[in-house]
Amino acid sequence: MPEKKNQRVNQNLTDEKEPAAEVPNNKVKFEIYGEEMIEKRVKSSGNSGRVYLPPNWVGHKVKIIRTD
Repeated sequence: MPEKKNQRVNQNLTDEKEPAAEVPNNKVKFEIYGEEMIEKRVKSSGNSGRVYLPPNWVGHKVKIIRTD
């Protein structure tokens, strides 16, 4: 009888080791529509970061996506 019990325990241990699903990386794909795109590096500004944009963008809505 103990042999059957050990077989069940061993089977459960091997099942737990198998990955449920493989994740290729932690990146997410975004698809957006817009008028213009600028790629810049964020610069340090006090306790946060800052990105300078052209003056003609003032008052317009923008979306920022971190790529690296």
